[in-house]
Amino acid sequence: MPATDSARSTLSLSRTPAAHRDLAELVLAFSAIVTVLWLPTREQLILGPVALLAPLLLVLRRRPGLNDLGLGWRGLPSSLWILPVALALGVLAVEIAKHAGTFHALYAPGFTHVAGYVLWTLYQQFLLQDYFLPRLAGVLSSQRAIAFAAVLFALAHLPNLSLVVATLAWGAVSCTLFRRYRNLYVLGLAQGLLGLCFAVSVPDAWHHHMRVGLGYLRYHAAHS
Repeated sequence: MPATDSARSTLSLSRTPAAHRDLAELVLAFSAIVTVLWLPTREQLILGPVALLAPLLLVLRRRPGLNDLGLGWRGLPSSLWILPVALALGVLAVEIAKHAGTFHALYAPGFTHVAGYVLWTLYQQFLLQDYFLPRLAGVLSSQRAIAFAAVLFALAHLPNLSLVVATLAWGAVSCTLFRRYRNLYVLGLAQGLLGLCFAVSVPDAWHHHMRVGLGYLRYHAAHS
């Protein structure tokens, strides 16, 4: 009897206006981001900022605090262990790649490119943890929200299958870690570090300079 009541309560909560709004915002934002990823470069430059900044405005509309967003100091000291672990995994991947003969130089290894990539991974974590995960939690249980967030994160990297696998795993891990420590800085930096090591360890023929969407296919056409 208690289990039945609990199930009914969960079902009723999923039908609230807030849950409907969360679901609508999920569908709209994910659809917009994926659509932009499959547009030609010119259209991406025009519509990309809109698709990426609109979720930021929707998050800020709810007036969260910095700690709620993961942009405060809360959780930072206790989560710092993530960085050396990410570094160790990255070094291990590079060493394996050297022995396997797949290690190669980073595409556009300049400071501007690397710094821009790390800033992008920080914003990816913001989108994943502050936009998608809370809205998924509004319509699903906590564990299912994490699983679905990881799946959405991975699907956004299609048709780059090597990145799909990597982001599926990292999406689940990063969401779990965010729930525990609630700090974006460490997670964004860890993703940037892991991404850079992934870029030099996995053959370019597989990840096409870490491109996704139409850019991935056009890279293949240009180098085939």
